[in-house]
Parts: sequence; structure tokens; C-alpha cells
Amino acid sequence: MQFGGKKFAEAFPPADFIKEELEARGWSQADLAAIMGRAPNVISELLTGKRSITNKTAEELGEAFGTGAQYWLNLQAAYEAYKLRGGGEQGSVVARKARLYKKAPIREMIRRGWIKPSDDVSNLEEQLKRFFETESLDEELPFRAQAYRKSSSYSDVTPAQLAWFYGARHLSKTGTARDFSNESLDLARRQIRSLLSRTEGVREVPAILSEGGIRFVVVEALSGTRIDGACFWLNRNSPVIAITLRYDRIDGFWHTVAHELEHIEKREGLEQAVIDPQLVGQRAEDKPEEERLADKLAAELLIPGTELERFIGQVGPYYSKDKIRRFAEQIGVHPAIVVGQLQFRGEISYAHNREMLEKVRAILAESESLLMDGWGRTTLAALAA
Repeated sequence: MQFGGKKFAEAFPPADFIKEELEARGWSQADLAAIMGRAPNVISELLTGKRSITNKTAEELGEAFGTGAQYWLNLQAAYEAYKLRGGGEQGSVVARKARLYKKAPIREMIRRGWIKPSDDVSNLEEQLKRFFETESLDEELPFRAQAYRKSSSYSDVTPAQLAWFYGARHLSKTGTARDFSNESLDLARRQIRSLLSRTEGVREVPAILSEGGIRFVVVEALSGTRIDGACFWLNRNSPVIAITLRYDRIDGFWHTVAHELEHIEKREGLEQAVIDPQLVGQRAEDKPEEERLADKLAAELLIPGTELERFIGQVGPYYSKDKIRRFAEQIGVHPAIVVGQLQFRGEISYAHNREMLEKVRAILAESESLLMDGWGRTTLAALAA
């Protein structure tokens, strides 16, 4: 057999050797039971593999067959090692489960209700194939992550990121949207710009994007993914924006939505899905060029660059709360958006004016048209039932 690139000699269960010894002597199970002074069911369990050979059993078998106890202990140890390496029925189950756990965050997917718990490894594998929409868990899946790490190839994808993406993909398929076009995207942008001054405006985003031909979903992040948002397409006419609300703050929400809108305008994510881990709070120098451009255009949608530059030139570095609020009111945005952009530019620290960074998840969840999974809301679990 071969396992993990290494070849191992096949080992057989000790029961096979006991049967050979009985056959060579013409003994029955009852004969061996009588010789060893054991109950017939004990010998039956030894011969069916339900009972392992202990030190005492090995000593009795050695005396009965004239082989010595160590012979039987060695057979049992070799067979146990063979099973752990991936041989035998149980070893195969262990190896297959280990492979599946490397492919996906199974425990967290079960906790979220995305797949059902199962002791049957074949059933678990089939559930994962359905979830990842593939006939083989070894084939390359259509997914690309913008990792934002200079040492990265910007294509590394973790199993948890992959699972989150497919969770968002499944959820997006349950929604509807009008036909997408450049004109519908421009209209959605203008409508979103009109909402920026009110915290409650986030509640209208799902409907506005749907009218603009864009499906919008919110899926709670899986552990360790650090995803803020994603852009992908179900087909050439159905773009999707998915966000996590990893940071439940209004400035992060608006920046993530605006950033993903830029990806959609450029048709990015059309061939391979694009996710944005560490989008919120990541400095520009740590991002690839196309992401810096998306950030710049997203920031421009929220606050015209000339207006922000003028404010910085007139006020910086003394950014009082009153000055920030007056500037936000003047340009028609929430003060947190001003704070967020000043933080991103390094004009103020991330501890500055945190009381302005209002939470939005509970307000967004009130939207009747929102597709959402997580925080106790088990939409995907209902779909899997």
C-alpha cells in the first residue's frame, strides 16, 4: 500500500494467524477455548477481530501453539501500526478524515450548520463536495484571494477562507436582483452617496444594490480568515458583494461596500472570485497596486479628495471633535467616515474619536431584503436541511 508518498508492507490481523494454527492442527474454536480455559465467546471475538491480543492472551496462545507470547504481541503491534499508517478499514477511515479536516474547517462548518455532523466519513466527504460544488475535493476551485501581504503571491487561500467564500456564494443564490449594467451601477452609487450622513441609512443598502443589479450578502467571518469583503459573479450578469462586518463600525462598512463596488465596475472577480482580507485598517503600502486604486476610488466616493485635502490643510494636526462633526455635516457624511479616512491616512491614531465609530450590524439586520448568515442567524443551515 502507499500512504503520504511512502510505501508500507501490508500487515494482517492476528486473527488470520490464529485461524491458520487451528487449521494446521485440526482444532475447532471450542477446542482452543477448552485448551486456554476461556469462554467460547472470547475465542470467537479473537477470530473476528473484535478483541485485541493482550499480554495474557498472548501468553496463552504462545503456550497453546508453541510459538511463545512475543510472537503474538508482535503481530498485534504490527497490525495496529499498519492501521494508523492508513491500512485496514479503520486506518483508512482515520486517514480519510484527516484529509477532509485539512481541506475544510469542518468543526466550524458543523457549528454554523453548513454541513451536518456525521461519523460516516463517506457521508462527510459527499457533503463537502456538495458544499464546494465539485466532483473531487482535489481539483482546483475558482477562487483567488487578495492577501495584501508583500511576501504573498496574492493567491494563497486558506481552507477557512474557501469555506467562507462558498458559504457566501450559496447564500447569494437565494436572492434576486435586477439586470446589471453600468447605468444601474452608477445609479446605485448615487443613491448610496445620499445615505452616508445617517447611521440608519445602512438599512437601505441591500435594496439599493438589488435594484442596481448587485446581490448583497452578509456572512459572519470564520475563525482566522480576516476577511472584510469579497466580490464575485454568479454569471456574467450577476455580480455579488459579500461582507463580514468583522469590524462592526460604520466607517468600515461604507468603505468595504464602496471598495467592492470598484471591483465590480472593473469586472474584477468575474473569472475568479476576489476576497479582501484585512481591507479595513491595512496601510496602503502593504497592498498591491490594484487594491490601492480601489481604496482611493472608494474613498473618493465617500469623501471627495479635494474636500478632505482642504480640511486637512486648514485643520491638521489639531482635529477636534467639533471640527470633524462640522466638516462631516458640510459634505453630507457621518463623522465616523471622516475619522476613518483620517486614521487611514495616519493623520490621527486609531484610538482617536472611537466613540464616533457607531455599530451598524443590528441596524443592517433589520433590513427585510438582507441575506445574512451568522451571529445566531442560521440561513445557510436552513438551506442545508
